[in-house]
Amino acid sequence: MPIALLLFSAFQITEDPERITISGPLIDASVRKRGYVSGVAAGSFVDKKTGFRDAGFGLDIVDWIMEPGSDEAWRGSLPQEMVYQFNNLFHGSIAKRSLEGPQICTKARELSPRVIRGKEFVAVEQSFRYQTAAPGYKTGSLWTQTLVFPEGKRYFISADRIDAVNSSEAMFLRIDLPGHIKHNQGDTFSEIYLSYVGRLASAEFLRDFPPDAKFLYQRGKGPVPKRFIRAYRLRDPKTGAEGPWLAGMTLDPGVVHEAWCHQRGYVCMIEEIGGRQVRAGESFGAAFVIGYFDSIEEMEQVYDRYRGNRRIRVDPAGWKLVR
Repeated sequence: MPIALLLFSAFQITEDPERITISGPLIDASVRKRGYVSGVAAGSFVDKKTGFRDAGFGLDIVDWIMEPGSDEAWRGSLPQEMVYQFNNLFHGSIAKRSLEGPQICTKARELSPRVIRGKEFVAVEQSFRYQTAAPGYKTGSLWTQTLVFPEGKRYFISADRIDAVNSSEAMFLRIDLPGHIKHNQGDTFSEIYLSYVGRLASAEFLRDFPPDAKFLYQRGKGPVPKRFIRAYRLRDPKTGAEGPWLAGMTLDPGVVHEAWCHQRGYVCMIEEIGGRQVRAGESFGAAFVIGYFDSIEEMEQVYDRYRGNRRIRVDPAGWKLVR
């Protein structure tokens, strides 16, 4: 099948049956159409200033629609991919259950992302209707993700939105943000920065521990942070040379229901957005900045420029973050 090659502004966009690849002066990134989908594909987000790339399974990767509470009463009626085991190292002791599935990244299999080209930016929009549901719930809630790559930036802006067909007292969407970190005894990163905790050396993540053992953020257990930034400082596993920070910034801190940063064979950076009452026909979501920075101070400056927004509107005429 022929490959489409499109030139617009400073970006080169290559599209084939497997992926959309975006190449600009400062970054490269790919969005997969098949296989492990949603977000920016693993290892494809390249910082051309330093040559470093992301060290995990992808950026802004999307899972299930969930709510607090155990699924044990109906576990025998659930599709296997929706069963949520807890009281273990992976999930800790906090009971949660999936309302709609499957897990998009591993089970959606194929998406149909579309490219939107505009002046000094390129965007990718993709969506998926959930196909399975817990007993008593409907299928069909719509997830939509928008990724905007502005010209001249080492970061992109993303937004995830759920248009719900069910009601819940505390519905949330689970995502990986910025993304998990693959490593061997901390060889790919030197430290982690959590704006609600501080700076953490890679030595904190050499042995597995559950998400509720340490570094767990839960809304309501303390003040909402001024900024919600989670970042890791890359390093070259061969030479030990320090690289840039790769950060994921949730632009409205109040939308974060819970956030993990724990070790389970890799550093797991799960974030749950929402966690408030949602009625059928309503929507909720969050917006993020994800990208490369030379310092925490630079992250904070960019965060403050976009602070408070939850959604992105985009068309060929331009893009805009909205509250």
